[in-house]
Amino acid sequence: MPAPIEDYALLSDCRTAALVSSEGSIDWLCLPRFDAPSVFGALLGDPSHGCWTLRPRDASATATRRYLPDTFILITRWESEDGVAEVQEFLPMTEDRTDLVRRVIGVSGNVAFTTELRMHFDYARALPWVRQVGSDQAPALSAIAGPEAVVVRGVALAASDHAHTADFTVAAGEHRELVLTWHASHETEPAPLDVEDAIARTSAWWQGWASPIEHDGPYRDAVVRSLLVLRALTDRDTGGIVAAPTTSLPEEFGGSRNWDYRYVWLRDAALTLESLIAHGFLAEAHHWRRWLLRAVAGEPAEVQIMYGIAGERDLAERVVTSLPGYDGAAPVRVGNGAVQQYQGDVLGEVLVALEAARIAGLEESAFSWPLQRALIDRVVADIDRQDNGIWEIRGPVRWFTHSRVMMWAALDRGVRAVHEHGLTGDADRWEQVRDRLHAEIDERGVHRDGYFVQHYDTDEVDASLLTLPQVGYCAADDPRMLRTVEQMEQTLMRDGLLMRYRTSSGVDGLEGGEHPFLACSFWLVEQYAASGRLDEARVLMDRLVGLVNDLGLLSEEYDVGGARQAGNTPQAFSHLTLVRAADALGGHSGRAAHRRGGVASR
Repeated sequence: MPAPIEDYALLSDCRTAALVSSEGSIDWLCLPRFDAPSVFGALLGDPSHGCWTLRPRDASATATRRYLPDTFILITRWESEDGVAEVQEFLPMTEDRTDLVRRVIGVSGNVAFTTELRMHFDYARALPWVRQVGSDQAPALSAIAGPEAVVVRGVALAASDHAHTADFTVAAGEHRELVLTWHASHETEPAPLDVEDAIARTSAWWQGWASPIEHDGPYRDAVVRSLLVLRALTDRDTGGIVAAPTTSLPEEFGGSRNWDYRYVWLRDAALTLESLIAHGFLAEAHHWRRWLLRAVAGEPAEVQIMYGIAGERDLAERVVTSLPGYDGAAPVRVGNGAVQQYQGDVLGEVLVALEAARIAGLEESAFSWPLQRALIDRVVADIDRQDNGIWEIRGPVRWFTHSRVMMWAALDRGVRAVHEHGLTGDADRWEQVRDRLHAEIDERGVHRDGYFVQHYDTDEVDASLLTLPQVGYCAADDPRMLRTVEQMEQTLMRDGLLMRYRTSSGVDGLEGGEHPFLACSFWLVEQYAASGRLDEARVLMDRLVGLVNDLGLLSEEYDVGGARQAGNTPQAFSHLTLVRAADALGGHSGRAAHRRGGVASR
């Protein structure tokens, strides 16, 4: 059985990610990209599906761990009967190669370590051909399967039943460096990594990125770590922002609500950008806008709601039977069927984020505004089309109120761009459609009892309605919003945390249920703060921040009864809404905070 989801640490080089348990097992690693097939897949099975363990031989040894400040260099301190040692683990920030470093440093006494390497490529469908390629003085192991290859250096590994093991001891002041290096199998293996230089470069890169972050108050550490997570999920080559680095971690333990999040959702990426822009990171906004221009290039009618990291369009969902799933939660999915859906809110999210970048000082390029103009015209063309909504409903399409509001927001940003920024466009037409849509929402999206509804044909509410004030559709203290919050508190609260919607209504067309979606509770913090319920906002925020693991990481959902995280991890949506909620409590509420001068841009 894999470790609890909250037990995992994240390593990232902004190209791929590894998940490391507190027991020293790397149970998830896809090389060389977030969305590549796994080399280590034990997270979705057991050790036979690929993992790399490294820990003291003393079974009673205890571990504490932390990140080197403002980095993703993980430091695990092991204390055993015979001494103390630290393991430094990271994915180096290098230009032209992909490595995984595990550096063991003796602190006191003599600590005997054991390591076991089980490589099983292509989602555990390919056992590699493994051979010794080093020397007694410089041991190295090469593993090849199809197009992929890795070389592992630093310790002499001996074969035993599809695993390779080694024992070694470090004394105080000594160190041993284990390095796994990926390369294409048709190419010569890269030269050994200069680990000292890699540590210096990697720590300087992360700390340099984080150094400008300004945030005062009790949640500063959580905000800084969350912004670092958002950067860790942003590909530094393409600018694509993945929703999470994992696939198929269950929303319901033992159930089938298991999805692949290793892709770029336009919505999630746009929301991530807003959080980054609010803290001055315009370079990331510029990089992602260039990614967007490439990804959606072509006929606006063919715009998808999600793409691959480099803008790939073919993300067809399929089941991978070679991995049994996290603690048996099946199926394991690769790709995502939502790529075929129409979600009416998506272009609104993109245009709201790009307006935030424009206001913060990112100048329009020769192509960026024409692209936005085309996207606004696409919204107009789809104005009478039902959709699958923000939660990617797999039941019938509906008139989802949140989607209609985000279409209103797309048109509103277009009108503002013309009137306030002097850009060219058919503002009169957009304004007419915008105002007609506003009237429609007020008529059909509001229940007779005065609250907003999930879609036009229901009495149910939906947590996504909390974003209506964020985009300026109405005020946070609008009586309709206050009644909507009351309905949510009565019907969507589970053990003090907010569900997305009631799965028992059957709206999503799926079996089973799920746990509270953390982003929704952070949205509620923001709503409480903006509507004057500051004490309740702080109480809820304190509880939510208390759910992060020992390294400040959050997954998608939280199982209150089991006191454990659930869903893919770490989740961009959870971390970006944490940042927003903390900003709201600091007086920068709403997705137009930048418009009111609440945040200074760099």
